[in-house]
Amino acid sequence: MFELSFPLIVFTLAAIGIGLLFNSIVIVGGQEIAILERRWLGKPMPEGRVVALSGEVGINAKILGPGLHFLTPFLFKVLKQPLLVIEENEIGLIDAIDGVPVPNGRIFSRAVDGHNLFQDGEMFLKNQGEKGSQLEVLPPGIYRINPYLFRVQTVPVVNIENNQIGVLIATDGGSIESGRLLAKKIEGHNCFQNAQAFLEKGGEKGPQLEILLPGRYRIHPKLFQVQIKEATVIPTKKVGLVTANDGATLASTEYISRPVPGHSDFQDGAGFLVRGGQRGPQLDFLRPGTYYINPLMFTVVLDDVLSVQRGEVAAIVSNIGKDPVIECLTTAYQSAENSETLKGVERYVVPAGYRGIQKEVLGPGTYYLNKLAFTSHIIPTTNITIDWADEKLHKNSPRVFDPLAIVSHDGFEMTVEVKVILRVQPEQAPHMVARIGTIENLVEHVIHPLIDSSFRNQASSTEAMKFMQDRHVEQAKAEQHVIDELRKYHVECVSVLICQIKLPERLMQTMTDKVVATQQMSMYDAQQEAEGRRREMEKIKAQANLQPNLVKAEIDVQIAAQQKQQSIILAEGRSQSTRLEQEGIAAGIAAVGSAEGEKIRAIGQATAESYELQVRAIGQNSLSTIEVMRQVSNGGIKITPEILIQGGGQEGTSGNVLAAFMASLMLGSKNASHPKVQTTANELTAE
Repeated sequence: MFELSFPLIVFTLAAIGIGLLFNSIVIVGGQEIAILERRWLGKPMPEGRVVALSGEVGINAKILGPGLHFLTPFLFKVLKQPLLVIEENEIGLIDAIDGVPVPNGRIFSRAVDGHNLFQDGEMFLKNQGEKGSQLEVLPPGIYRINPYLFRVQTVPVVNIENNQIGVLIATDGGSIESGRLLAKKIEGHNCFQNAQAFLEKGGEKGPQLEILLPGRYRIHPKLFQVQIKEATVIPTKKVGLVTANDGATLASTEYISRPVPGHSDFQDGAGFLVRGGQRGPQLDFLRPGTYYINPLMFTVVLDDVLSVQRGEVAAIVSNIGKDPVIECLTTAYQSAENSETLKGVERYVVPAGYRGIQKEVLGPGTYYLNKLAFTSHIIPTTNITIDWADEKLHKNSPRVFDPLAIVSHDGFEMTVEVKVILRVQPEQAPHMVARIGTIENLVEHVIHPLIDSSFRNQASSTEAMKFMQDRHVEQAKAEQHVIDELRKYHVECVSVLICQIKLPERLMQTMTDKVVATQQMSMYDAQQEAEGRRREMEKIKAQANLQPNLVKAEIDVQIAAQQKQQSIILAEGRSQSTRLEQEGIAAGIAAVGSAEGEKIRAIGQATAESYELQVRAIGQNSLSTIEVMRQVSNGGIKITPEILIQGGGQEGTSGNVLAAFMASLMLGSKNASHPKVQTTANELTAE
């Protein structure tokens, strides 16, 4: 044997002490944890366990935190691990590697107390913590968790932005009640962040009725599948029609669910169900806005608002309300004298509150209307024009038919273009809808057959040429017929117009020739009349040209009349003066004249008596010749006359004229010795 020297012994003991000290001290850094593994000198772990408690051989559940620790030398093996860090937008999911088995029918382990967020693994095992997925999650932070006992998985938190919702499906819990689609609402789970409370308070497996509003949530993703959905947005001029996918059963006689209060525009699904909301189409609807609605509970379909333009009304058909009853309708708006008009489909024009066509119409405007409950029919109240004409000329007209092809009484085929103008009075719109449905039905099934048959019947009873010539009569007959027929459909016929009638070419040629001949005759008459008027015009024109002379002559006549009047007045003055002067002279002459007259009378009487004796003796003509010759010899009468007088061709005429001339000389005075004579063949004129 070797003898040990004292220094060697000291060195050996020091080395042993240092070794023991080195193996008994454990220094754990600030970002670390120490995991202990007991190698020996301990109790064996129970069967089925993988992590040891204090005093048991194996990897201990207990860990050492940062700092200086003293351990029994060579008894423990120390394994160091970094601290668990969970970031701000993350959560930690825990799977326990060891613990009590989970009971049958369960998916997640039950929660136990005292383990300080799984940082005290030994307490977790002592409190009968169950192995498997844990319901509790780790919020953001730094944790001292034994990775040999707990497997930690970090996942993002549930982040729901504005205008979004979170729809959840639970993978564990009780069964949903039979007949229900969604799980019932559970209180106290803090927006599904407390999974343990959710299960303990009776949370059900499957789609959840509640939803998550915008925000950040620490939700266990293995218990709740969260689907991010867009919030329900109803744009301007739209409505949201809602159909409930869960709720009480809708009656077989109903089409629309009865409205219930308190569901906050379908955002409170639980309130909807509690108050007896029914599944199916809902009477309530959504106006423009943003709504946080569970799409698993309610299906929302966008629809246009009801827009009624000027010149239109909307006839509303209600799918809800009380059943129309004849007695009710008669009392409501039918009078006794016309109650028989209640027969037929018009009886379904009902007052408000009844199912059927509403008596009141909607005028121009924008209406938020549930079209599942109320069907609208837009009826124009302005004039509606329907044409039977060439479609090429009416491409933009929605109501154009081919021209009417008809046959006249005399067998000629004619084509007639017709225009019908009709109008529906606003108060008659519901009755029209009740009778025929829509304007399109009215046009297709009433107006078109009516016009076609009407003109066919009229044409078959008249000749083609007469039909054209009496078009105004035919038009009036057709219009009256249409008015009478459309009155049955509560439609007003404004007018029926025959636009054009096309006859066969050969018939048109005959008519054209006749018209041309008539026109030519009229033209000739017109020309003749024009010539007569032209002559009249020329006459008037000539008179107009002489008008200045006529005016001048009239003025001259007036001047002459004035001058005459003046002369008369002057002459009267002079004559008055002369009369007075001559009266004196006349008085003197009167005496002389009286004596001379007696003398001449005596001489003349003697001469006359002498002539009378001579006439008796020798005759009148002989005495006249003797007297003429005596006057010639005395120079009283010129033999050669100043004017030559010739006879008119009859014998003896010259002698007679000469005798008359001689007689005039004898009977006239001496001052008439030079007469001016004008004669023609058979007459004589002397001035």
